Formats: sequence, C-alpha cells, structure tokens
Amino acid sequence: MTTLVSFLAALFPIAIYIFVVYKLDNFSLLSVKRLLTLVLCGMLTAVACYGLFTLTGKLMSEKTSDVANPVLEEAVKAIPLLILAWRKKMVFFIDSVICGAAVGGGFSILENVFYLVLGDSLGLGTTLFRGLEVALVHMGCSACIATAFMFAVRLSERSKAKQVVKRSDVVMATFLLIIAPVLHVLHNAYHFNPLMQFVTVLGAVAGLLIWIYQYDEEMIHSWLDSGLDTQVNLLQSIREGRLDETNTGQFLMSVKKSFPPEVFFDVICYVQLHVELSVAAKSRFMLREAELELPLEDAQKETYLSQFSEFKILEQRLGKSATMTVAPVVKLAPADRKSIDDLLAECRH
Repeated sequence: MTTLVSFLAALFPIAIYIFVVYKLDNFSLLSVKRLLTLVLCGMLTAVACYGLFTLTGKLMSEKTSDVANPVLEEAVKAIPLLILAWRKKMVFFIDSVICGAAVGGGFSILENVFYLVLGDSLGLGTTLFRGLEVALVHMGCSACIATAFMFAVRLSERSKAKQVVKRSDVVMATFLLIIAPVLHVLHNAYHFNPLMQFVTVLGAVAGLLIWIYQYDEEMIHSWLDSGLDTQVNLLQSIREGRLDETNTGQFLMSVKKSFPPEVFFDVICYVQLHVELSVAAKSRFMLREAELELPLEDAQKETYLSQFSEFKILEQRLGKSATMTVAPVVKLAPADRKSIDDLLAECRH
C-alpha cells in the first residue's frame, strides 16, 4: 500500500502539470493523440538515457556525471522536439511549450519510476515534492528547448523568404538553448530542503516561461490581425480588378512584364487561391479561440479542397521561377502552412 501511495505521489503531479499546460491551448493546436504520443516519446527518451548512463557511468567520475548527465538528458529529450520543429509542427509559443512539456513530463514519469524501483526508500513528503520539482525541471527545460527550436524555424523561414531577421529572435533562440541545460545542471548540483527546492524551481521555471510568453505573446494576434487585413484587402482588389490600389497589388503589377499574359493570369489565380485559403484558415483559427467554431458544411469542405487542389496544380505549372517571384505575396510561413493544413484536415473528416 505504501509503495502504491509513493507511486501516485510521484506520478500524479506530472499528470496535473501536463493537463494544466494543455488547457492553456485556446487555439486547439494539439490533439490529445499527439499529446499522448509526445508523452510516450518522453518515456522512450528516459529509457534511452538510462541505457546511455549505464555506459557512461563506467567512463566518468560522479562529479563529471553531475554535469554531463543533465546535458545528455536535454540533448536526448530534444530529439523528438527537433523532429517536430523540422516538420514545422511547432509554430507558436503555446504549442512549442505544450510539446516540450509533454516530452519532459513523459521523461519524468519513467525517471520517477526508476527512482522508486531502484533507489532508496523515501518518505511520502519527499517523494511528493521530488515528483513536483523534477517534473517542473524536465517540463520547463524541454519547453525552453522546444521554444528555441520554434524560434529557429521562424528565423529560417524569414531568411528563405528574404525578410528581415530579427536579431532579438536570434538572441532568444540561443539563450533558450543554453539556459535549459544550465538550469538542469544547477538543479542537480545543489540539493537542500525538498520544499524550499520545489519553491525555488517553481519560481525559476515559471518566471522563465512567463518571460518567454511576454516576449512572444503578440505573435499569434499580429499574424492574425495584420496579416488578415492585408489579405482581405488584396482579395477584394483582385476580385474588383483594382490591383494597383494596394501595395501588394502594385508589386504584382511591377512583375507583370516578366511573364507572358497567360502565365501572369495563372500567377494572379495562384495568388488569389492562396489568399482565399489563408483567409478561411485564419477565420477558423479565430473562431476556435472564441469557442464559436461550427462544423463546416459539405459544400464548404468541397470548395476548400477543390481550391487547394487547383492551387497545387498551378504551383506545379508555374514552376519554381514564377513561384519564387511571387514568394513575398504567397507567404507560406510555418504558421500559414499549419493553419491551412488544419483547415484541410477538417475538410477531409
């Protein structure tokens, strides 16, 4: 019975943390299935680290291990997060934090099991607070690394689109990649009263995440509001035949001479389809946040799927040269890709 209570004391707080972080997702960016998959990935990284430390423990002193092991843990936990970032599945602060917290939480679950099974017997209070603080450390550090990867993807996409790369984003990404293992090393190096250690860890991790959130909190609304206004105006100008009345339209008119008339017509159709899909996707995104989202009608689903199919046909017909020319207009940033992918997934259900 005591053992069962110890297991619950060690594992229950982690489940609470993951649930709380997941409920912060007002935009429904992650499904429960993906969340559970990431928790499982975190557990697998814990198994990998256990095997890795079994090997390195014979090669390193205890003092060296105290520094090297936390760094190795963060590196291994970063692998599934790096894959997500590479596939552009983390594009906003909140989904990167949720993904990182899920992987870190899964790691904590199995690590706590290892300690309970293989370690010395601990009191209920110590087990509880250790479960609380270790979960915070792993979830917080993984969330920081996931956010750093999100920033890196954003920087890469802006660079490819020949847009301004913010130096502050470069500094933030670098800082987060460094601070996560540093905090983990410091946590492992200094041990004191479990309650005080928990309060210290809670303050450090919460403060860091709040700071990151404040740094990036306007990203979604900036992407929605300013981007949506620009695209709606462009769409109206295309439909009403007054392209020269918008900055984007003036840019399109400036490259008109670069294409034969029939190709330029395809370019305009290509731009229009992208804008229509993007506006629809962002509108669904905003309705989801306001909890006003209604199921799409079959006719709407067919329209969006048909538009996307035509968009891909035009993209292939135009070729890389033409699509690169209009890349400043057809901005397929990670956030845009994800919103359109979510819209298409909804249409296919």
